[in-house]
Amino acid sequence: MSQENRNMILAVLLSAVVLIGWTLISDRFLPQSEPAVETPATAPLPATAATATAPVATPGGAVAPAPAAAGVPLPPARRAEVLARSPRLVIETPRLRGSVNLVGARFDDLVLTTYKQVLGGTEPIRLFSPSGTQDAYFAQFGWSGAGAPPIDARWTPNADKLTPTQPVTLSWMSPNGLIFEQRLEVDKDFLFTVRQRVINAGSRTVAVQPWGLVSRLGEGVEKNSFNMHVGPLGVLGGTLKDSGLDYESLRDDGAQRFASTGGWLGMTEKYWLAALVPDQTRKLQANFAAASGNLYQVDYLGEPLAVPAGGSAETLQRLFAGAKEVPLLDRYRDQFGIPRLDRAVSWGWFEVIAQPIFRLLDWLFRMTGNFGVAIIILTIIVRAALFPIANKQYESMAKMRIVAPRMKAIQERNKDDKLKAQQEMMALYKAEKVNPLAGCLPLVLQIPIFYALYKTLLVSTEMRHQPFFLWIKDLSAPDPVTPLNLFGLIDWQPPSLIAIGVLPILLGVTMWLQQRMNPTPLDPVQKQVFAIMPWMFMFIMAPFAAGLQLYWTVNNLVSIGQQWYMLRKFPMPATPPADATTGPLLSDKPPLKSANVKSAKAPSDGLPPKPRGPRSRPRAK
Repeated sequence: MSQENRNMILAVLLSAVVLIGWTLISDRFLPQSEPAVETPATAPLPATAATATAPVATPGGAVAPAPAAAGVPLPPARRAEVLARSPRLVIETPRLRGSVNLVGARFDDLVLTTYKQVLGGTEPIRLFSPSGTQDAYFAQFGWSGAGAPPIDARWTPNADKLTPTQPVTLSWMSPNGLIFEQRLEVDKDFLFTVRQRVINAGSRTVAVQPWGLVSRLGEGVEKNSFNMHVGPLGVLGGTLKDSGLDYESLRDDGAQRFASTGGWLGMTEKYWLAALVPDQTRKLQANFAAASGNLYQVDYLGEPLAVPAGGSAETLQRLFAGAKEVPLLDRYRDQFGIPRLDRAVSWGWFEVIAQPIFRLLDWLFRMTGNFGVAIIILTIIVRAALFPIANKQYESMAKMRIVAPRMKAIQERNKDDKLKAQQEMMALYKAEKVNPLAGCLPLVLQIPIFYALYKTLLVSTEMRHQPFFLWIKDLSAPDPVTPLNLFGLIDWQPPSLIAIGVLPILLGVTMWLQQRMNPTPLDPVQKQVFAIMPWMFMFIMAPFAAGLQLYWTVNNLVSIGQQWYMLRKFPMPATPPADATTGPLLSDKPPLKSANVKSAKAPSDGLPPKPRGPRSRPRAK
């Protein structure tokens, strides 16, 4: 087998290893957006689905079955049937619709009206669902102590609807003369305020403890991954608590407890959050737990409050239940002193870069009205910021093309002496002021920017279902159009491995054009690997968000423009230098002043040319 054939086989094997390895790594650490599946609200639930009874744990305590007072678990049923079984307080705001179960004063019916399950659909995102349904998920506040309301206490409202302009007070009276009240308020976005008050009409001082919980059945659609946290989390004691708080860890390692003053805790999905915000001035014990039946709960138990005879005590809690919109989280953090609420968005390690990239992208979107245009402008801004460095890169690459014949001659002359070849090439680089590593720095600087944009497209609610132009209806999802089914004309969906969209194809083509303008690698294996690289990345990038593909494609086009300019500025000489074939050491040669200057032809005897005397004047006739 010839050396060229061996090199080709090696290049193909290396490319296959990279492609397969990247697929395995990206599936585990770089999840892509999955299209949401719309489930009709009236569809019957599976008869084998587990049921949820709350609480699955005593707030602040060990995991325990629900108290007998909670009632008999409801069989899985249609949501509408379950909702009709209990008295309810209607919730109606510009962005929320649902109800509060007056049995237990439980927030267990909530949809986000401004967000849809699927692109172009009409079914809104459902956040909370009552016990007895297969997607049970709810929040609840209450009191613990002698005379406190039981978990299934029936509360009496003073109005039938909760709106941003109409708060509602729920009340319940115990047999020993304690009156408990919950004043519910809601803003025009996603924040509920719950003011809990105890009035002691008895003759003795009583001690009660406020609690709150968020409980759910199942883990939801999204899965916890290396760079996106899904599941229980919180900020307690000023520290973000997410490590070891995923569903699997709670099942395998048991409950986790934290002491704190204030803070917040809850459950997060990629775009949605349910978070309890206790009184920020009081101490609490936070608890994260799992129970049998695929049940999970986060809760807190506040410090005891002494309520004297004839007196009262009050605490203030809040509940965030909605979309993790960055400006909204920032506003709640600053307005109500909720510590680090913005960390509910899973920015990951590159938060210091991802957040500024998002804010710039969001500002460009508000200026242009189109996130695709905003991504294009962002690409140009990034390339403009890196222009001085990229300019050096392309200048060095252009010079590398000029000295490539000399480098090849050096390698051929020193086939058996690699060290000498390296020394002569280093001398050549120094003499011609060429830096072969100049192209690495712009690439290294762009890696965190590229990853930050990836995170923005992956986790920011603002990018969800944002269109570009023509067939790109969702920049946070992969390009849906592929030529393999004639752009949808054939009723056939190719397997995901080969479902290459138009944008990934443009990415591969522009990457190939960019490489054609680069100096050809002298090593044959490198040459073959680089030849395969654009088409390999075309497959690698196909499952990623269209916005990321758009950024890379535009970045390639800007790079091609810069390289074209540099190749015109540093063109190849009209005739190759005389030493291109002999390749002498260049320690005594001056550097190239300009690539446009043609080199003088060397005399055939190898001696320097003789000086020519002054030209005689023509004799006058």
